Amino acid sequence: MAKNNKKMVEAITSMEEDFAKWYTDIVKKAELIEYTSVKGCMVIRPYGYAIWENMQHILDGMFKETGHENVCMPMFIPESLLQKEKDHVEGFAPEVAWVTYGGSEKLEERLCVRPTSETLFCEHYANIVQSYRDLPKLYNQWVSVVRWEKTTRPFLRSREFLWQEGHTIHATAEEAIEETERMLNVYADFCENALAMPVIKGKKTESDKFAGAVSTYAIEALMHDGKALQAGTSHYFGDGFAKAFEIQYTDKENKLQYPHQTSWGVTTRLIGAIIMTHGDDNGLVLPPAVAPIQVVIIPIAQHKEGVLDKANELYTKLKASGIRVKIDDSENSPGWKFAQYEMKGIPVRIEIGPKDIENNQCVLVTRYNGEKTVCSLENDLETLCATVSEKLEEVRAGMYAKALENQKAHTYSCTSMDEIKSVLKEKGDGFVQAMWCGEEACEDKVKEETGVGSRCIPFNQEVLSEKCVCCGKPAKHMVMWGKAY
Repeated sequence: MAKNNKKMVEAITSMEEDFAKWYTDIVKKAELIEYTSVKGCMVIRPYGYAIWENMQHILDGMFKETGHENVCMPMFIPESLLQKEKDHVEGFAPEVAWVTYGGSEKLEERLCVRPTSETLFCEHYANIVQSYRDLPKLYNQWVSVVRWEKTTRPFLRSREFLWQEGHTIHATAEEAIEETERMLNVYADFCENALAMPVIKGKKTESDKFAGAVSTYAIEALMHDGKALQAGTSHYFGDGFAKAFEIQYTDKENKLQYPHQTSWGVTTRLIGAIIMTHGDDNGLVLPPAVAPIQVVIIPIAQHKEGVLDKANELYTKLKASGIRVKIDDSENSPGWKFAQYEMKGIPVRIEIGPKDIENNQCVLVTRYNGEKTVCSLENDLETLCATVSEKLEEVRAGMYAKALENQKAHTYSCTSMDEIKSVLKEKGDGFVQAMWCGEEACEDKVKEETGVGSRCIPFNQEVLSEKCVCCGKPAKHMVMWGKAY
């Protein structure tokens, strides 16, 4: 039994030995994805897709609570439509996939396979928005998009991926900016509460903002290896798209005005973020809110009388209380099952055997820290349901605290380029807080000389120095710098 358990764990490369290989081992061995014959495209297997479904369910509810409606735009964008917003098309040109034939006939105009849908929404808005009474439009869609990435990695960067993209249009700049910030906060709340993943909220620098945007806001998370991951973005477009697509509305004074737009999105890369924030050398560690199975019941000595009956009784009660629960009554050994469900990251494991039944109890084991708790089975199992619910919340809080501790331990404040290089060499990768004058040349030089690029200008600003970390001129912002996925 111990041998099987050991073999299962050893199948994962240690993250300290090779973080990239560790990540690949988990996405494969936890049955999240399978590779395909098209480079950069993956099959999201049922277990991986169930995680995405749970994310989708939570986020969709949050969007609807803020007044958004779901729509669905076409997959194809005519080249002439894409060309209408110059900055936008230039930003996406290197990643666009084109359709040139329909059946055996060459198309008169190339069709872009959507990398994002701003132009499609603009075309639609131009048809449906005439008056201030038609505003705002608060839309979202759940679709796949295609970006022809050169370097790919499952979930983190693939040529086709799933996401949601919100698109809204407003009468005034103030309303649109408020929407942009509100949706960034929705993403931050989702990541911290549902994914137990702390994030830094901030604004992107001019050089790093979305193509065609006036400003881009982002949430940045720190992975276990000290690299940053952009977990979500929210963009304010001003009236630039409206002017390019000739979208106008009549205001209350009967004057023609250009509306202001936003877009915002998160993708399946959040599954990669969960893996790299919470995972360990035994596999996945899933936050309860998005775990396909929140509790797994393992019968011990299940061939003995009454064990399976009791296990099924626990299963029925937990399921009725709304907990996502599975019972494994297969012929595999308990040791194999322990390793298998640790690999899959199930938040809580319940062990029940003859001695437990005799003592009217079961044992709860939490995945993220391996802690064992003896739980009474008295009071018609009400105690069990209450204890499991408490454990699931305890797991979420514990996972968040652990990730936040890692973030704080790998966030360094520096006041010179030499200090940045020294700190990274001594302590390893992480977030670097340093002051910046606002000049793109300095931003580029910091990355060139230290290896860390600007991630965002945090909303929570500190004054670490009066001078830019690069040129020594007066500083305008504290920037969060880091290496990134």
